[in-house]
Amino acid sequence: MDDETVGIALVLISAIGFGTLGIFGVLAADEGLSIPTVLALRFGLAAVVVWAVLWFQGRFRLLRGRMLAIAFALGGVGYATQSGLYFLGLEFMTAGMVAIVLYTYPAFVVCLVAVVHPSRVTTVLVIALGLSIGGVALITGADPAGADPVGVLVVLGAALAYSLYIVVSQRALLTVDAEILTAFVLPAAAVSFVVFGLGTETLALPNGASAWGVALAIAIFATVVPVLTFFAGITKIGASRASIISTAEPGVTVALGAVVLGEPVTAVTIVGGTLVVVGVILIQREGT
Repeated sequence: MDDETVGIALVLISAIGFGTLGIFGVLAADEGLSIPTVLALRFGLAAVVVWAVLWFQGRFRLLRGRMLAIAFALGGVGYATQSGLYFLGLEFMTAGMVAIVLYTYPAFVVCLVAVVHPSRVTTVLVIALGLSIGGVALITGADPAGADPVGVLVVLGAALAYSLYIVVSQRALLTVDAEILTAFVLPAAAVSFVVFGLGTETLALPNGASAWGVALAIAIFATVVPVLTFFAGITKIGASRASIISTAEPGVTVALGAVVLGEPVTAVTIVGGTLVVVGVILIQREGT
């Protein structure tokens, strides 16, 4: 296969991997695992694997000073907040619905850019923003059973946190490789959930093989594999095309939610989700 085909396949594998996160999140809750436990294990185990891969490739290096502080802030505050709110959202809505609402984060990025650089906001971006917001509004208004208003607000908070994470990390990536930055973001996020879990007395090791299996699946299949394959795909097809292809992620979660968890998939869900994804694609294309 040529580089383009391999790159597309790698990004699709990444989208599928990230798309499993909500499914495994529901299964983790069924196993009685608390959010701090799941996410501390997710980020801690993922950090070990990413560090090992980079070390094996001879690419690992330590961050120092200001860049190290930025990486720790991105992980301990930004990524931790996004992930915590995402998993909290799973307690209110289906995994598929959470994935769709989270995917409004590019619209939040547009809003943040508009505040700093109003001249960069075009008509296409405004239309894309309207499509994304309209898709969520459609789902929330027409299918309230599947989209709990509290859950929608929680996941929109996750999307906002993720957009802030992206904006700050883009500046950091001007001076450090994405994989290296990720290697320090992951343990910082893990520490945040260890501290939070200890402080709230909600941190406990999984009890039993099935609980450990779910925790390992979240760390490996829903974190390490999609992170590494996405970066590998970017090197072959570029960040813009990779971002567009990765919009398959919410569709994967909706499909897996229906097949694995028996979650309902209504016409409203499909139409609303499509509006969100179309808005994201327009935003990505406008940014190329």
